[in-house]
Amino acid sequence: MGSCHQRPGIFSDKSYLTAVLLSFFLGGIGIDRFYLGHTGLGVAKLFLNWATLGIWGLVDFILIVLRKVTDAQGRPLRP
Repeated sequence: MGSCHQRPGIFSDKSYLTAVLLSFFLGGIGIDRFYLGHTGLGVAKLFLNWATLGIWGLVDFILIVLRKVTDAQGRPLRP
């Protein structure tokens, strides 16, 4: 039997590595959240990250690295 990585619908079409890199380099302006399909959070992060002095971007980066963030459909990111 194949691994769960091969079954369609189990994982997102969004890449974990891409999400991590976007979060590290462009997370302060919400690009990571736009990529994952969380448009509302992306817009909020774009306009409010300055108010948190960058903490929101750092926390999001950590959450993505720890695989605690899913795509907009609630599916885990593709390895």
